[in-house]
Formats: sequence, structure tokens, C-alpha cells
Amino acid sequence: MNFTEVNLFGVYVAPISVMMAAAWLVLIALRRIADYFGGLRHVWHPALFVFAFYMIILSSIVLVVAR
Repeated sequence: MNFTEVNLFGVYVAPISVMMAAAWLVLIALRRIADYFGGLRHVWHPALFVFAFYMIILSSIVLVVAR
């Protein structure tokens, strides 16, 4: 498991920041789908649910990249 810095327009950034941005983009897409179908209406605490789902997406990305 070797995470190296990512060169982003001449600036080296930590790989977790790139993974966090990717997870955020995936979360935005899934949240729009949930809003379209009304899925967040059935959740007790929508902000907590979205945060937990973000963490699930981020940890999945980290596990996929670590392989």
C-alpha cells in the first residue's frame, strides 16, 4: 500500500484530498438522485445520513485504491 503525492498543476497534494473530492462528486450525484425520488424524506436526520453515506463512499474509494 503506497500512496504517493499527486501533482495537480504543479502543486503536490496528498492523495486523500483527491479521494475526498472524488467521494464528494459521487455524493452529489447520489444526493440528487435521492432528492429526485424523495428518498431523504424517509430518513430521521438527513444531514447525518448524508455524512455517513459520504464516509462510506470515501472509505470504499480508499479500499479500492489501496489494492
